[in-house]
Amino acid sequence: MLTVGIFLRAIVSWFPIDPNNPLMQILIQLTEPVLAPIRRIMPRIGMIDLTPMAAIILLQVLSSAVTRGIAT
Repeated sequence: MLTVGIFLRAIVSWFPIDPNNPLMQILIQLTEPVLAPIRRIMPRIGMIDLTPMAAIILLQVLSSAVTRGIAT
C-alpha cells in the first residue's frame, strides 16, 4: 500500500492540485515519513525529484528480504 501511495503522490505532483485538499493531506501524511529521510540524502537533479523512485526500490528490496527471511 505504501508503494502505491508513493506512486500516486509522484503522479499527482505533475498536476496543479491544491496541497490543502483533504485527500492530498492524507497522501502526504502517509508517504512523507518514508520520503523525507531519502530526500535529505538524495539531491534533486534539476527539476526532477528521484526520491519516490528510490523509495519504491528500497521498499521492494526490503519486502523481498523480509519475504525471503520468513520463507527460510
